[in-house]
Amino acid sequence: MHIEDLAALIQDDVFVPVRIDAAGGVDILLKIEGLNPAGSIKFKTALAMIADMERSGRLKPGATVVESSSGNLGLALSIVCRALGYGFVCVSDPSISPATRDMIEATGGRMEPVTEIDENGGYLGTRLRRIAALLDRHAGWVWTNQYGNPAAKWAHHRWTGPAVRRRVDRPDFLFVGVGTAGTAMGCAEYFRINAPETRVIGVDSIGSVTFGQTPGRRYLPGLGASQQPPLFEATMLDEQVIVPETETVTACWRFRRRHGFLIGASTGTVLAGIARHAAAGAIPPGATVVALSPDLGDRYAATLYDAAWIGSRYADLPPDIAEALAA
Repeated sequence: MHIEDLAALIQDDVFVPVRIDAAGGVDILLKIEGLNPAGSIKFKTALAMIADMERSGRLKPGATVVESSSGNLGLALSIVCRALGYGFVCVSDPSISPATRDMIEATGGRMEPVTEIDENGGYLGTRLRRIAALLDRHAGWVWTNQYGNPAAKWAHHRWTGPAVRRRVDRPDFLFVGVGTAGTAMGCAEYFRINAPETRVIGVDSIGSVTFGQTPGRRYLPGLGASQQPPLFEATMLDEQVIVPETETVTACWRFRRRHGFLIGASTGTVLAGIARHAAAGAIPPGATVVALSPDLGDRYAATLYDAAWIGSRYADLPPDIAEALAA
């Protein structure tokens, strides 16, 4: 199999109309990325990074790829590497969902877990140090480095941005979650060149340092970082919105109640960010708003959608969510 064969499987044209209950209501188009192979937007990131490393000669036949991931990219790389004949090792931490971990192993990847919290209260520093140790130990291993690899941006300049414009030529707003920053930076670069009037809004979680905030404990995987990703450039975003995890949980549970299917925490954070932006009066009536949904919520049944798990971590949820948890 070749990269071109895998790229033909990309699902880039699914949009769902969603109404956000803030400031009188905001209608948005939610771009669903969870129908891609591997179940997330990271399938495109994995394809772009592996293709770039093959073209440059850094990735040789039979090599082993290693990457740090809290879940989605790890699974995407496991599938892509398996299809192309490479080994794959995923350095992860306790925040990875059990379902994603099991799927990485089922598709041929090997887990390399870390458990020590880093100096910023997360696991990223610990994961990166483990990768450095593994590369020193194994001469034939190659790190894709999603945090600093320009191909991680190019994936979304090539695929995601154009897919949005095929549906809405010049949206007024595009809301994108900022985790490792590849998706956000790639989309921002694309729109700055092709539709500069579109305002690209980055959304992140409280406790993440990416937007220059104080590091703090985060329970939900997906967005956020305990070290600022090298790919991140604040000037590429028109505005930034920071969301507490309680609002992420609330957005996810209310979305399930209204729409019947599950979204991941990254999507919930983006939806909560839109609600915050609208409540601040920053989205004019009638504006065309598009938001990216990086994955669906099926892999988070044991965490984000488990009442006991949520109840043990969040004490200040709104009454309707508290009632749903107790039901």
